[in-house]
Amino acid sequence: MSLSRRQLFHAAGATAALSVAGQVAGTSPALAALPQARSDIGVSAYEFDLGQVRLTSGRLLDNQNRTLSYLRFVDVDRLLYVFRTNHRLSTNGAAANGGWDAPSFPFRSHMQGHFLTAWAQAYAVLGDTTCRDKADYMVAEMARCQANNGAAGFTSGYLSGFPESDITAVENRTLTNGNVPYYCIHKTLAGLLDVWRLIGNTQARTVLLALAGWVDARTSRLGPSQTQAMLGTEFGGMNAVLTDLYQMTGDSRWLTTAQRFDHAAVFDPLAAGQDRLNGLHANTQVPKWIGAAREYKATGTTRYRDIAVNAWSITVGAHTYVNGSNSQAEHFRAPNAIAAHLTRDTGEACNTYNMLKLTRELWLLSPARADYFDYYENALLNHLIGQQNPADAHGHVTYFTPLNPGGRRGVGPAWGGGAWSTDYNSFWCCQGTGVETNTKLMDSIYFHNGTTLFVNLFVPSTLNWSRRGITVTQTTSYPVGDTTSLQVNGDASGSWTMRIRVPAWTQGATISVNGVRQNIATTPGTYADLTRSWAPGDTVTVRLPMRVVMKAANDNPDVQAVTYGPVVLSGDYGNTGLSSAPALAPSSITRTSASSLTFTATANGASVRLGPFYDAHDHNHVVYWNTGGQGGTGAASFRLINAASGLALGVQNMSTADGGPGPPVDRQRHRRPRLGPDHRRRCPAVPQREQRQGTRRREHVDRRQRPGAPVG
Repeated sequence: MSLSRRQLFHAAGATAALSVAGQVAGTSPALAALPQARSDIGVSAYEFDLGQVRLTSGRLLDNQNRTLSYLRFVDVDRLLYVFRTNHRLSTNGAAANGGWDAPSFPFRSHMQGHFLTAWAQAYAVLGDTTCRDKADYMVAEMARCQANNGAAGFTSGYLSGFPESDITAVENRTLTNGNVPYYCIHKTLAGLLDVWRLIGNTQARTVLLALAGWVDARTSRLGPSQTQAMLGTEFGGMNAVLTDLYQMTGDSRWLTTAQRFDHAAVFDPLAAGQDRLNGLHANTQVPKWIGAAREYKATGTTRYRDIAVNAWSITVGAHTYVNGSNSQAEHFRAPNAIAAHLTRDTGEACNTYNMLKLTRELWLLSPARADYFDYYENALLNHLIGQQNPADAHGHVTYFTPLNPGGRRGVGPAWGGGAWSTDYNSFWCCQGTGVETNTKLMDSIYFHNGTTLFVNLFVPSTLNWSRRGITVTQTTSYPVGDTTSLQVNGDASGSWTMRIRVPAWTQGATISVNGVRQNIATTPGTYADLTRSWAPGDTVTVRLPMRVVMKAANDNPDVQAVTYGPVVLSGDYGNTGLSSAPALAPSSITRTSASSLTFTATANGASVRLGPFYDAHDHNHVVYWNTGGQGGTGAASFRLINAASGLALGVQNMSTADGGPGPPVDRQRHRRPRLGPDHRRRCPAVPQREQRQGTRRREHVDRRQRPGAPVG
C-alpha cells in the first residue's frame, strides 16, 4: 500500500523538534550496514558504521538538521513524476517538478538517486523512520515502473525518467538533446545500493540487480571502440557503483560490466602521471577516479591505484583553490592557473563532494598520509559546509562558490540559473550531492584498525565503538578554539593506540592525558601515536596552535588568501561591489575576539572585517587579495602574522620553525604531486579518436551550459 506524504509524516511524528544530539522523534534503532561479500584489497584502516558516530553540537550538526528537515518534508510522489510518466504509469495527481527534474529537461531523474542515498544515510545515522519510509516507498514505486517496461516499450530492467532511445543515441554518438543518460543511471544505481546496504531493503536489491543487468546487456554488445567513443559523454561513477555491486555480491559479472566504463583517454595519461586535465569538464572526471580506486580494491591491479593517486595529487597540487575547491565554469584550467581564474563561477560543489570521496578511498589505503585529511578538512570546512545557506530551514545550497573580488554566495548553474536551490524548482547536481554530504558529516571523524583508533577530524561528537565496548566523547569549539578533548569510557582498559592527526599548518602541538603532557612526537603533517594502558574516564587533550598564514596563488605570488589554522578567512564588504582585489596589508591582520574568529585588517587603506569563509553569507566577500609582494617574495615564500602578538614572522618555504629554511617545495602553495610508482612509464598509445573524445568539451558543455537551452 502506498502512503501519502501526510500519512508518512503522521506516522513518524514529522513535527517533532530536533534535539542537540541530532536525535528526532519517530526513530528506531538503525541497522548496521550490510557487509560486503568481498573484502577490499590493500586497505589499512576501516570505517565505522554511520550509526556509531553522532554529532553533538556545532556547525556540522546545524547543517545536518537543516538537511534532515528538507528530507522529511519533500514529496516522494513529486519525485516519482518523471519515472511514472516515462514508464506509462499514473502520476497519482502529483505536480511536476521544475529545474533539472522538469518533464522536458534532458537529464531528468538524476536527483532521485541522491534522495535515496540521503534518506538511507539519515536512517543509518539517526534511525529516522520518516526517511526510511520515504526510501521504501520510492523503491516500491520504482519497482512498479520497472515492471511496466513491456507496456512502455522498454527493455527488461530499464529504469529512468527519459526514453531508452536516449541510450541508443549515446551509444551511436547521435545524442544531441543535452542528456547524459548514464550519469542519471549511475545515481539511481547508487541510491538503490545504499537503500539495500543501509536500510536492508531487499526490494531495492531486486530493482538494483535488474537495472544493473540491463546495463550489462546494453554494454556487452558494444565493441571496444564504440564503447570508448560512448564514454566521451558524461557517465558519472558507473565504474564505481558497479564495482561496489561486485564487492557486495561477489558476482564477477558486475566487475566485468564496471570495467567497460574505464575511460582510456582519461585513465592512460593519469596512469603515466601526466596532467592532461586542461579543458576537461571537471566533475565528469572525478567520479571515474573514484571508480579506479574502487577497482583497485576489488582487483589489486596497481594501475588502478596509480590512476587514482595521481589524479588526486595532480588536482590538489595544480588545480585547487585555497578553500579546497576546483574548476572554473565547471572545467579544469591549465595547471596552476589559479589567480587567472578567480570568477563568479568557481568551485562547483559536486567536484569537492567527489574529491572528498576520492580522498577517503585513498587514505584507507595509506592511513599514514596525514596530507589526505589535511585536504579533506580544508575542503569540507571551507567549501562544503559554507555551501549550505544557514538562514534556510531546508538547508538549500549554492551551486558555485564565487572567488572573484566582491563575490557573493548564491550562484546557480549556467543551465537553469538561479541563486540558491529550492524545494522543487532547481534539483541541480550540487543540490543532490548536498543532501548526501549533509547526512554523512560524521563518517570521517574516526576510523579503526584492530585496536588502533584514528582521530582525523576535530568535531563535537560521540563514538560508540561497540565491538570493543568503548565510547569516545569529543568536546571542542574548534576551529574557534585550538583545543579538543577526547574522553574514553566503557571497556577502555588495556593497552591500545590512539592515532591523532597533527595538521601540517600547526606548530608546537601538544597532547596531554588527564592534564599530563605526553612525551610523544607531534610533527606537523603526521599522526601522533598515543599508546598507553587506558582506564575509563581518561581524557586526552589535543592543542593545535593556530596562526595566520598567507597562501599565494600558484600562478601569482602577489595574489594571496588569508588562513588561520584550518580556516580560510574572507573580507566582509557588505553590498559594496568590487572590480579588483583590494590591496591588503598582511601585517595589519589582528584577531579581535578570543570567543569567535573575528579579525580586522587594512585593505586599500581602510579597515575591513575578516571572518571564516564558511560564514560569508549575505554579503560580498573577498578571499584572494592583492598583497603587492607584502606577503613574501620569491617562488614559494610568505609571511606569518602572529594574531596574538601582531608580530610578523619571516618564514621561508613553509619551514617548521620561525625564520628557518624549509623543504624545496612549499606544500601550502606549490604542492608537488606525489605520484604512483609507475608515473615514469610512457603513456600507452591511445587512438586519436579516443583522445579527442576524452578532451572534447561539447558533450560536457551540453550538460549544463548550452546557451538558451530550455529549463522546462
